[in-house]
Amino acid sequence: MSQSVKFDNVNTLFSKALKQKINNYFNNSLKQKTGNRRIFLKATILLATFILLYILLVFVPLHWSIAVVLCLIFGANLAAIGFNIMHDAGHNSFSDNKRLNTVLSYTLNLLGGNIYFWKLKHNIAHHTYTNIDGEDHDIEIKFMRIHHDQKLKKHHRYQRFYFPLLYGISYLAWIFYQDYEKYFRGRLGNQAERFHFPVRERVIFWLSKIVHFSLFVVLPIIFVGWLPTLFGLLIAGVVCGMSLATVFQLAHVVSGTEFKTVEGARVEEEWMIHQIQSTANFATRSKVLTWLLGGLNFQVEHHLFPKISHVHYPALNRIVKQTCKEYKLQYNEFRTFWAAFRSHIGVIHAMSK
Repeated sequence: MSQSVKFDNVNTLFSKALKQKINNYFNNSLKQKTGNRRIFLKATILLATFILLYILLVFVPLHWSIAVVLCLIFGANLAAIGFNIMHDAGHNSFSDNKRLNTVLSYTLNLLGGNIYFWKLKHNIAHHTYTNIDGEDHDIEIKFMRIHHDQKLKKHHRYQRFYFPLLYGISYLAWIFYQDYEKYFRGRLGNQAERFHFPVRERVIFWLSKIVHFSLFVVLPIIFVGWLPTLFGLLIAGVVCGMSLATVFQLAHVVSGTEFKTVEGARVEEEWMIHQIQSTANFATRSKVLTWLLGGLNFQVEHHLFPKISHVHYPALNRIVKQTCKEYKLQYNEFRTFWAAFRSHIGVIHAMSK
């Protein structure tokens, strides 16, 4: 990834004011910036649900209709573990115990991904260069065009029809193909620079892939057969993939968010203002969605303060909105999930032309 793109670090009045207000909030409330009892309780519930569903699906004879329902729930559970446990831990915001963060971040490896690749792709590239083509590898989606600097191809005219299929297979493609592509290519994207890959992480890569394949493919085939395993993996994988892809897209690929063309490797705005301009919230009043999504419907607050746990985002939301109002900055937020989703479809359609 390029380190050449620079942000304005001279006129940073907004950043200084916002950081001061957030620090005052935590100092006055005597709260830690990492997670609290609620996040530990949520993690316990989600991991216990994962174990229970896995045991039921693999070791208990079930009617096919019940198995299908449980696979749907299992897929949602995989996504929820990613949103709530792995994501906070991967940003070192789950706990003030760094070792616990490291251990819990490896839940991604348990689910088939690779935390080392994720931190390079998400924490560094995506969070630093949000919505900048060639730098933010999270907006490099095969067969889709979502940035005006990306080349328009003939098949893009149909992307508003086939995007649900791509989102649905995204998780399975990620864990069974794209991770290996990154491993052997040594790059996060086609145009990205080669990344450093320590021997220790290479060993963890293969060990965790073997453990995941054994848990999700080998054992289920032994106990329920290859056909139920195939269908179960597809059902859970599609639900998980659709959940992960949709939440990300509604945060960045909607009307109001900016996709900048960077000229001279320089962004005119300070980094925090760039995050405000390239990110959006949705359905922040829904306590159910906030719980399930690990606060990622408060994506603006997450991008501004990725090292603060999601349990604090509703409180930070009020502070960020007020500060944006003071500095006359547009704050992107959709009242409901469906309003954001309709906006996302509109952007996909616009980028197909």
